[in-house]
Amino acid sequence: MRIARFTTGEDPQYGIIQPRDGQEMVYAITGDPLYTEIRPTGTVLPLEDVRLLAPVIPRSKVVCVGRNYAAHAAELGNEVPAQALYFLKPNTAVVGPGDPVVLPCYSDEVSPEAELAVVMKTIVKDVEPDDVRELILGYTCANDFTARDAQRSENQWFRAKAFDTSCPLGPWIETDLDVSDLAVRSAVDGETTQDGTTADMLRSIPELISEISRVTTLLPGDVVLTGTPAGVRTVPEGASVTVEIEGIGTLTNPVVRR
Repeated sequence: MRIARFTTGEDPQYGIIQPRDGQEMVYAITGDPLYTEIRPTGTVLPLEDVRLLAPVIPRSKVVCVGRNYAAHAAELGNEVPAQALYFLKPNTAVVGPGDPVVLPCYSDEVSPEAELAVVMKTIVKDVEPDDVRELILGYTCANDFTARDAQRSENQWFRAKAFDTSCPLGPWIETDLDVSDLAVRSAVDGETTQDGTTADMLRSIPELISEISRVTTLLPGDVVLTGTPAGVRTVPEGASVTVEIEGIGTLTNPVVRR
Protein backbone atom coordinates (compact mmCIF):
# COMPACT_ATOMS: atom_id res chain seq x y z
CA MET A 1 0.00 0.00 0.00
CA ARG A 2 1.18 3.49 -0.84
CA ILE A 3 0.24 6.15 1.71
CA ALA A 4 0.53 9.74 0.53
CA ARG A 5 0.06 13.10 2.18
CA PHE A 6 -1.31 15.69 -0.20
CA THR A 7 -3.18 18.94 -0.68
CA THR A 8 -5.50 20.37 -3.29
CA GLY A 9 -4.99 23.89 -1.96
CA GLU A 10 -6.70 23.31 1.37
CA ASP A 11 -5.60 21.53 4.57
CA PRO A 12 -3.23 18.58 4.09
CA GLN A 13 -4.81 15.14 4.14
CA TYR A 14 -3.84 11.52 3.63
CA GLY A 15 -4.69 9.24 0.77
CA ILE A 16 -3.97 5.82 -0.68
CA ILE A 17 -2.38 5.69 -4.15
CA GLN A 18 -3.89 3.03 -6.39
CA PRO A 19 -4.24 2.58 -10.15
CA ARG A 20 -7.66 2.75 -11.79
CA ASP A 21 -8.23 2.28 -15.51
CA GLY A 22 -4.53 2.73 -16.18
CA GLN A 23 -4.26 5.97 -14.21
CA GLU A 24 -2.78 6.59 -10.76
CA MET A 25 -5.49 7.83 -8.41
CA VAL A 26 -5.53 9.21 -4.86
CA TYR A 27 -8.24 7.77 -2.61
CA ALA A 28 -8.61 10.27 0.24
CA ILE A 29 -8.88 8.91 3.77
CA THR A 30 -9.81 10.36 7.14
CA GLY A 31 -7.54 10.23 10.15
CA ASP A 32 -3.81 9.72 10.49
CA PRO A 33 -2.31 6.30 9.58
CA LEU A 34 0.02 6.57 12.57
CA TYR A 35 -2.47 7.43 15.26
CA THR A 36 -6.09 6.83 14.29
CA GLU A 37 -8.29 4.49 12.33
CA ILE A 38 -8.43 5.43 8.66
CA ARG A 39 -11.53 5.32 6.50
CA PRO A 40 -12.18 6.34 2.89
CA THR A 41 -13.88 9.69 2.45
CA GLY A 42 -15.28 8.85 -0.97
CA THR A 43 -13.12 11.46 -2.66
CA VAL A 44 -11.02 10.08 -5.50
CA LEU A 45 -8.64 12.34 -7.44
CA PRO A 46 -6.13 11.82 -10.25
CA LEU A 47 -2.62 11.89 -8.81
CA GLU A 48 -1.68 14.59 -11.30
CA ASP A 49 -4.34 16.90 -9.83
CA VAL A 50 -2.93 16.98 -6.30
CA ARG A 51 0.24 18.36 -4.78
CA LEU A 52 2.16 15.71 -2.89
CA LEU A 53 3.64 16.74 0.46
CA ALA A 54 6.26 15.09 2.63
CA PRO A 55 4.49 11.81 3.50
CA VAL A 56 5.36 12.24 7.17
CA ILE A 57 6.49 15.11 9.37
CA PRO A 58 8.33 13.45 12.25
CA ARG A 59 6.83 14.49 15.59
CA SER A 60 10.22 13.95 17.18
CA LYS A 61 13.30 13.38 15.00
CA VAL A 62 15.07 12.05 11.94
CA VAL A 63 17.88 9.67 12.89
CA CYS A 64 20.55 9.33 10.22
CA VAL A 65 23.28 6.76 9.71
CA GLY A 66 26.65 7.90 8.41
CA ARG A 67 29.10 5.82 6.37
CA ASN A 68 26.85 2.78 6.04
CA TYR A 69 28.17 2.11 2.52
CA ALA A 70 31.89 1.34 2.31
CA ALA A 71 32.39 2.99 -1.10
CA HIS A 72 30.83 6.24 0.09
CA ALA A 73 33.08 6.34 3.15
CA ALA A 74 36.09 5.73 0.93
CA GLU A 75 35.24 8.44 -1.61
CA LEU A 76 35.30 11.03 1.18
CA GLY A 77 38.58 9.68 2.55
CA ASN A 78 37.02 8.08 5.61
CA GLU A 79 37.40 4.67 7.20
CA VAL A 80 34.37 2.50 7.85
CA PRO A 81 33.53 3.19 11.52
CA ALA A 82 33.94 0.35 14.01
CA GLN A 83 30.49 1.17 15.36
CA ALA A 84 27.57 2.77 13.56
CA LEU A 85 27.80 6.55 13.20
CA TYR A 86 24.54 8.35 14.03
CA PHE A 87 23.39 11.96 13.85
CA LEU A 88 20.06 13.81 13.94
CA LYS A 89 18.12 16.11 11.66
CA PRO A 90 15.30 18.20 13.16
CA ASN A 91 11.79 18.00 11.71
CA THR A 92 12.29 21.56 10.38
CA ALA A 93 14.68 20.02 7.85
CA VAL A 94 11.86 18.00 6.25
CA VAL A 95 10.28 19.13 2.98
CA GLY A 96 8.30 17.29 0.33
CA PRO A 97 8.42 16.55 -3.39
CA GLY A 98 9.00 19.64 -5.50
CA ASP A 99 9.80 21.85 -2.52
CA PRO A 100 12.96 23.93 -2.88
CA VAL A 101 16.11 23.01 -1.00
CA VAL A 102 17.65 26.27 0.18
CA LEU A 103 21.45 26.31 0.22
CA PRO A 104 22.69 27.65 3.58
CA CYS A 105 24.42 31.02 3.47
CA TYR A 106 27.55 29.63 5.17
CA SER A 107 28.23 26.87 2.62
CA ASP A 108 29.54 26.76 -0.94
CA GLU A 109 29.73 22.97 -1.15
CA VAL A 110 26.38 21.22 -0.66
CA SER A 111 25.92 17.60 -1.75
CA PRO A 112 22.76 15.51 -2.05
CA GLU A 113 22.70 11.95 -0.71
CA ALA A 114 20.08 9.45 -1.91
CA GLU A 115 18.87 7.28 0.96
CA LEU A 116 16.21 4.73 1.82
CA ALA A 117 14.14 6.13 4.69
CA VAL A 118 12.31 4.00 7.26
CA VAL A 119 9.13 5.35 8.88
CA MET A 120 8.37 3.96 12.33
CA LYS A 121 4.83 2.84 13.16
CA THR A 122 4.95 2.61 16.94
CA ILE A 123 7.06 3.38 19.99
CA VAL A 124 10.35 1.49 19.75
CA LYS A 125 12.68 1.00 22.72
CA ASP A 126 15.27 -1.72 23.36
CA VAL A 127 13.98 -3.89 20.54
CA GLU A 128 15.74 -6.97 19.16
CA PRO A 129 16.59 -7.05 15.43
CA ASP A 130 14.20 -9.94 14.80
CA ASP A 131 11.29 -7.83 16.09
CA VAL A 132 11.95 -4.68 14.07
CA ARG A 133 9.92 -5.39 10.92
CA GLU A 134 6.53 -5.34 12.66
CA LEU A 135 7.34 -1.92 14.10
CA ILE A 136 7.88 -0.27 10.69
CA LEU A 137 5.05 1.51 8.90
CA GLY A 138 6.91 1.61 5.59
CA TYR A 139 9.63 3.17 3.46
CA THR A 140 10.14 6.30 1.40
CA CYS A 141 12.86 8.15 -0.51
CA ALA A 142 15.07 10.64 1.30
CA ASN A 143 17.75 13.11 0.32
CA ASP A 144 20.27 13.90 3.03
CA PHE A 145 21.62 17.25 1.81
CA THR A 146 24.99 17.96 3.41
CA ALA A 147 27.15 21.08 3.59
CA ARG A 148 30.54 19.40 3.04
CA ASP A 149 32.68 22.43 3.89
CA ALA A 150 30.84 22.84 7.19
CA GLN A 151 31.12 19.10 7.83
CA ARG A 152 34.91 19.22 7.45
CA SER A 153 35.26 22.23 9.71
CA GLU A 154 33.78 20.76 12.89
CA ASN A 155 33.45 17.45 14.69
CA GLN A 156 29.73 17.92 15.33
CA TRP A 157 27.68 17.98 12.12
CA PHE A 158 24.89 20.34 13.15
CA ARG A 159 25.61 23.05 10.55
CA ALA A 160 26.38 20.46 7.89
CA LYS A 161 23.30 18.30 8.28
CA ALA A 162 20.53 20.11 10.18
CA PHE A 163 19.83 23.20 8.09
CA ASP A 164 16.25 23.94 7.05
CA THR A 165 15.06 22.01 3.93
CA SER A 166 18.01 19.58 4.13
CA CYS A 167 15.80 16.48 4.33
CA PRO A 168 13.35 16.04 1.43
CA LEU A 169 11.09 12.99 1.85
CA GLY A 170 8.64 11.39 -0.59
CA PRO A 171 6.80 10.83 -2.74
CA TRP A 172 4.82 8.46 -0.47
CA ILE A 173 5.25 5.67 2.07
CA GLU A 174 5.39 2.17 0.60
CA THR A 175 4.25 -0.28 3.29
CA ASP A 176 4.89 -3.61 1.55
CA LEU A 177 8.44 -3.87 0.29
CA ASP A 178 11.42 -6.21 0.45
CA VAL A 179 14.27 -3.77 1.08
CA SER A 180 17.15 -6.25 1.02
CA ASP A 181 18.33 -5.41 -2.52
CA LEU A 182 16.82 -2.22 -3.93
CA ALA A 183 18.46 0.10 -6.44
CA VAL A 184 19.22 3.53 -4.91
CA ARG A 185 20.05 6.29 -7.38
CA SER A 186 20.38 10.03 -7.59
CA ALA A 187 20.62 12.38 -10.56
CA VAL A 188 21.49 16.04 -10.95
CA ASP A 189 19.77 17.74 -13.88
CA GLY A 190 19.07 14.31 -15.35
CA GLU A 191 22.65 13.05 -15.08
CA THR A 192 23.05 9.98 -12.85
CA THR A 193 25.44 10.61 -9.97
CA GLN A 194 24.76 7.72 -7.57
CA ASP A 195 23.82 4.17 -8.53
CA GLY A 196 23.92 1.70 -5.68
CA THR A 197 21.89 -0.96 -3.91
CA THR A 198 20.68 -1.50 -0.38
CA ALA A 199 22.41 -4.90 -0.53
CA ASP A 200 25.67 -2.98 0.02
CA MET A 201 24.63 -1.60 3.40
CA LEU A 202 27.24 -2.46 6.02
CA ARG A 203 24.56 -2.73 8.71
CA SER A 204 21.04 -3.91 7.97
CA ILE A 205 17.89 -2.00 8.84
CA PRO A 206 16.96 -4.35 11.73
CA GLU A 207 20.47 -4.00 13.17
CA LEU A 208 20.38 -0.21 12.90
CA ILE A 209 16.96 0.28 14.43
CA SER A 210 17.71 -2.16 17.23
CA GLU A 211 20.88 -0.26 18.12
CA ILE A 212 19.23 3.14 17.81
CA SER A 213 16.42 2.02 20.11
CA ARG A 214 18.96 1.26 22.83
CA VAL A 215 20.12 4.87 22.68
CA THR A 216 16.87 6.76 22.19
CA THR A 217 13.18 5.95 22.04
CA LEU A 218 11.80 6.06 18.51
CA LEU A 219 8.28 7.47 18.33
CA PRO A 220 5.51 6.90 15.76
CA GLY A 221 6.41 8.89 12.65
CA ASP A 222 10.10 9.12 13.45
CA VAL A 223 12.25 8.51 10.38
CA VAL A 224 15.53 6.61 10.09
CA LEU A 225 17.82 7.36 7.13
CA THR A 226 19.98 4.35 6.32
CA GLY A 227 23.04 5.72 4.52
CA THR A 228 23.98 6.59 0.96
CA PRO A 229 25.97 4.88 -1.82
CA ALA A 230 29.02 6.39 -3.50
CA GLY A 231 28.82 9.13 -6.11
CA VAL A 232 28.02 12.29 -4.16
CA ARG A 233 28.85 15.63 -5.76
CA THR A 234 28.37 19.32 -5.15
CA VAL A 235 25.21 20.86 -6.60
CA PRO A 236 24.90 24.48 -7.72
CA GLU A 237 22.06 26.90 -7.28
CA GLY A 238 19.41 26.22 -9.93
CA ALA A 239 20.05 22.47 -10.14
CA SER A 240 17.30 19.86 -9.97
CA VAL A 241 18.08 16.77 -7.87
CA THR A 242 16.19 13.46 -8.13
CA VAL A 243 16.34 10.45 -5.84
CA GLU A 244 14.99 7.17 -7.18
CA ILE A 245 14.51 4.01 -5.12
CA GLU A 246 13.35 0.81 -6.72
CA GLY A 247 9.87 -0.20 -5.61
CA ILE A 248 9.06 3.24 -4.21
CA GLY A 249 9.39 5.95 -6.84
CA THR A 250 11.17 9.25 -7.39
CA LEU A 251 11.65 12.40 -5.34
CA THR A 252 12.72 15.58 -7.11
CA ASN A 253 13.64 18.95 -5.59
CA PRO A 254 15.02 22.20 -7.02
CA VAL A 255 18.04 23.79 -5.37
CA VAL A 256 17.91 27.54 -4.66
CA ARG A 257 19.88 30.17 -2.78
CA ARG A 258 18.33 33.10 -0.93
